[in-house]
Amino acid sequence: MFKCLTLQYNCAKHIFSLLQIQFVNAEDKQEFSKFPTKAGRRSLSRSISQSSTDSYSSAASYTDSSDDETTPREKTQTNSRGSNDFCVKNIKQAEFGRREIEIAEQDMSALISLRKRAQGEKPLAGAKIVGCTHITAQTAVLIETLVALGAQCRWTACNIYSTQNEVAAALAETGVPVFAWKGESEDDFWWCIDRCVTSDGWQANMILDDGGDLTHWVYKKYPSTFKKVRGIVEESVTGVHRLYQLSKAGKLCVPAMNVNDSCSFCGGLWLWRGCCTALKALGAIVCITEIDPICALQACMDGFRVVKLSEVIRQMDVVITCTGNKNVVSREQLDRMKNGCIVCNMGHSNTEIDVASLRSPELTWERVRSQVDHIIWPDGKRVVLLAEGRLLNLSCSTVPTFVLSITATTQALALIELFNAPEGRYKQDVYLLPKKMGKNRVYE
Repeated sequence: MFKCLTLQYNCAKHIFSLLQIQFVNAEDKQEFSKFPTKAGRRSLSRSISQSSTDSYSSAASYTDSSDDETTPREKTQTNSRGSNDFCVKNIKQAEFGRREIEIAEQDMSALISLRKRAQGEKPLAGAKIVGCTHITAQTAVLIETLVALGAQCRWTACNIYSTQNEVAAALAETGVPVFAWKGESEDDFWWCIDRCVTSDGWQANMILDDGGDLTHWVYKKYPSTFKKVRGIVEESVTGVHRLYQLSKAGKLCVPAMNVNDSCSFCGGLWLWRGCCTALKALGAIVCITEIDPICALQACMDGFRVVKLSEVIRQMDVVITCTGNKNVVSREQLDRMKNGCIVCNMGHSNTEIDVASLRSPELTWERVRSQVDHIIWPDGKRVVLLAEGRLLNLSCSTVPTFVLSITATTQALALIELFNAPEGRYKQDVYLLPKKMGKNRVYE
């Protein structure tokens, strides 16, 4: 039996979360906290050397153990239509993926309603959409809705760990060019984006992005593409921030829609509130480190303690970030964490935890299982890192389908609005989805 203390850091909707476990008796605490002995560390080092190398080299070990280790880039696969314009883990998993998509459709009423009402009008006829999002059953419902509304789509993943291989296979089987699989390396990630953008006789005129990587790649490698692009739709805080930076610098050459902050189909708590409330419901005592005075006051009104991270970092057992910023958890703070502390990230950006600083000669990485690594300090202290600091809720778990239905429908509406907007309505700037479009859907 133990009690939990949670600390969160929120930077204008952004957070840390930490848990402190208090054991009922001293024996349990001593057993939990004791470091490996020197002899134990020596014997352990031999067993973990290979897994440390795996963690440094790539994320290939994150794929399911049942799959073969051959990279999809080295395979030649063809769907039942005779097309090979895709790259997924195993096209034979398509039937299983189709069942998952059908299940997801049952809880995505808003998106299905939009599909049924608008597919006769084909508001996206002529749209060529290149997308970079998480590839899950829920995203597949969005993609197939866009196709039903008249669009041609090519898709890739915005996260190397969140792709559902069977869903990617199901999409490829229907003829949607998909380039993604769970456990891509960094090189694979950019290769997939490039394959998605470049295709003989096909050029995108709409971009749907989640994180800004696709937009960045097109700007960097294929700037001429924007001559035909009518607009960008961006979902994440990180991607929206990058768009505002381009706009401020005068480099945003097409209109962009910020659906992250747009008026949508229903209100909702910020992600940090959802995380804190869930942990509090499980018995945690939640503390928040907040730099925004209004958000700090809201945290206090919600019954959470507001503290400084530096004051509690040594006592915390779980640290969760959700900021979209860089190095929110620094190497200095990682060094000060207690043995057994769990560190993970709920934000889109993979730079919130300074993981790069952990890839140093004095630290040893041990792959415990898929998505779980032990980082071992010279004195034997271990920090448990989940998903190598990448987005936790989709790499290790999932998001409720109904919530994703709201997000996906907002994205679809934004694409329809930008694609059909008369010339001159939107300038080369970042916009929110018109309130009328979002609010009207509440009653549909």
